[in-house]
Amino acid sequence: MKYKTLLKKLNLKEEDFTTMRSAIEQAENKTDGEIAVAIAPESGSYSFWELLASNIFAIIIMVIMFLFSGKIRKLYDFIFWNHSPAWIIPACFIFSCFAAVIIGFNIANIPFIDRLIVPNHVKKIKVTNRAFRYFTESGIYKTEHHSGILIFISYLEHQVRIVADEGISSKISQDMWNLIADELAEEIKKGNTATAISNAVNKCGELLAEFYPITNDKKNELSNEVVILEGAECD
Repeated sequence: MKYKTLLKKLNLKEEDFTTMRSAIEQAENKTDGEIAVAIAPESGSYSFWELLASNIFAIIIMVIMFLFSGKIRKLYDFIFWNHSPAWIIPACFIFSCFAAVIIGFNIANIPFIDRLIVPNHVKKIKVTNRAFRYFTESGIYKTEHHSGILIFISYLEHQVRIVADEGISSKISQDMWNLIADELAEEIKKGNTATAISNAVNKCGELLAEFYPITNDKKNELSNEVVILEGAECD
């Protein structure tokens, strides 16, 4: 998914990134903790499920064609004046099968359809894996006090993960982060992405401030920019 397309679907404008960055800065001004926000178009390619759906679609088309094979034969006899070649029906079926697979695969790649055909448990695993992968790749786990958290948003799956480093997870229950993540996901679905992210960042900042209040040697160890990711986990 292209960058501008993703922003449009999330109802985000370029100026919203300034607002969200300010929210992160304000939240971090209260704590030694670090907050990172990343948005991914999707967390998995889901090609297996898309191909499976397209093959099922092709089978359905073939069954329908078999049921109307007599009428198809009459149509070709009419076109060829009762001299249709013997190979025309098998060729028609083979061509239709390939066409159905191609059409079905393209339909399955539409985000709305993709969300329907991919099992929920598969999407949950993919989003979780992608969130942890970015948590590692971006170095969030390397903050001085192990007090970094990642707010990870995956558009295609309509899911949010909040990943907390070990210094925080030992003090704050994951249930608290999950509650904020669920509220954020619901607000994003309503089209309030920038406000929803800012509010979630503020809530995370308040939780961090309880256990990691700001000190004089506070360092800004992570970027305050909201990051748009490219690519996805391979199936």
